[in-house]
Amino acid sequence: MEEIAWSDFEKVILCVGTIIDAQDFPKAKKPAYQLQIDFGAEIGVRKSSAQITAHYTREDLIGRQIVAVVNFPRKQIANFFSECLVTGFADANGDIVLTAVDKAVPNGTRLS
Repeated sequence: MEEIAWSDFEKVILCVGTIIDAQDFPKAKKPAYQLQIDFGAEIGVRKSSAQITAHYTREDLIGRQIVAVVNFPRKQIANFFSECLVTGFADANGDIVLTAVDKAVPNGTRLS
C-alpha cells in the first residue's frame, strides 16, 4: 500500500449530501442509477452515476444521506456527466454498499 502525505488527503473534499432523485441509467455498461444529490447552498446539487442497484432501489435512495468526493472533474459516462464520486465499499460479492453517516448532518458538511 502506497502511503500519501497529509497534504494529499487534504486535497480530497468529502462531503455529505442527500439524494433527491434516482433514475435508471440504461446506457451504462453495468447496471447503475443516475443520482441527483443536494450538497447544500455552497456546493449545490450535483449529478452522479452509481453502480448500486444490487442493494438499493430508486425508492430506497431518495432522502438518504451519502458521502461523496465533490472536487473531482466531471466525467462523461455514456450520455451522462457525473459531477461527484459517490463512495462505498464492496461487499463479499463485489456489490457496492454506500458510505453514509450515522446521524443526520447538514448537507455539504465536509469530512473532518
